Amino acid sequence: MATAESDRPGFLLPLLLLAGFRTLIDDLHAELARQGHPELRPLHGFVLQAVGSDGTTATELGQRLGISKQAAGKTVDRLVALGYLDRADDPRDARRKLVRMTPRGLDGLRRSAVVFDQLRQRWADTLGPERVAAIEDDLRAVTPANWFRLDVPGWFGG
Repeated sequence: MATAESDRPGFLLPLLLLAGFRTLIDDLHAELARQGHPELRPLHGFVLQAVGSDGTTATELGQRLGISKQAAGKTVDRLVALGYLDRADDPRDARRKLVRMTPRGLDGLRRSAVVFDQLRQRWADTLGPERVAAIEDDLRAVTPANWFRLDVPGWFGG
């Protein structure tokens, strides 16, 4: 039975979207833990994406994530200790330190991409592939063209 429009308060939409996001992220991290990455957390995925394949500095990382240089440095320290990132001299400027992904960091990102594909398929198996595609299309229609932003940690925390 369809729910009447009046039974759908405005605050429910963002909560349901967040619940869907949270479900996907929690399922992702449970699977990553099973695959040998139990210490990865949701924030770490944003950090690894922001570091990228070329590396970055802690200052640039903070700007990309929308957090302070100090918060970025603390997160980098944690990911270095866990073996996902390392620090190295910048070959273009010896005064700067680059933060780079290690093979373990690259493996975590690669596995994340595979698991996200599996989770999308699970949703398609439950809802139907057409409905999942429609959800994606509808969300594209109501979100900005530059929807992929890495500053979510700062946005949530700020």
